[in-house]
Amino acid sequence: MPIEVKKSQKLIDYDVALKLLEKRVEDIINGKKPELLWILEHKPIFTAGTSSKENEILNKTISVSKTSRGGKITYHGPGQKIVYFVLNLNERGKDIRKLIKHIENCIIKILKEYGIKSFNDKKNIGIWVNVNGNPKKVAAIGIRVKRWIAFHGFSINISNDLEVYKNILPCGIDYKGITNLYSVKKNNYKYINQKIINNFLRVFK
Repeated sequence: MPIEVKKSQKLIDYDVALKLLEKRVEDIINGKKPELLWILEHKPIFTAGTSSKENEILNKTISVSKTSRGGKITYHGPGQKIVYFVLNLNERGKDIRKLIKHIENCIIKILKEYGIKSFNDKKNIGIWVNVNGNPKKVAAIGIRVKRWIAFHGFSINISNDLEVYKNILPCGIDYKGITNLYSVKKNNYKYINQKIINNFLRVFK
């Protein structure tokens, strides 16, 4: 059964997206619906994954939503592409490390299409770029697996506000920075949705 591809033009509430993902997980478990790839942008929100800690919130006045994905604290908002998926690992091999490797390779290939060289970090999950010799995170990965159905996904910073990250220790890392594609290379990223879809479906065919 082919992966269903969904694209949202309007900003989506985080809670609304989460409920849809969880419903799709149940539908796949029960054989009712196919796997899903969903590209969107969120309304501004700070989210805390299952391994987040209180000291990662630097500005105690901000509101942080707890979420079921793995990982620590991050920010979602306009100018950042959220790439959600629901994949059935029962059919794809029950190997979470392999899944993350595939996701990393997918993101690296997307950025390569824009002439941006990026890389993974064995100690810190996500995708990084070198900015004046310093590694900066440009894409984050956070997944959860339920009965070998993997969901949540990854985010790519395109032109989002980087100042908001001063409120938190993004992904729990205080010695490396955050950047976005537009800061790395000024380009027209208008058609990045299609590049994401093409590379994702190529990797997870």
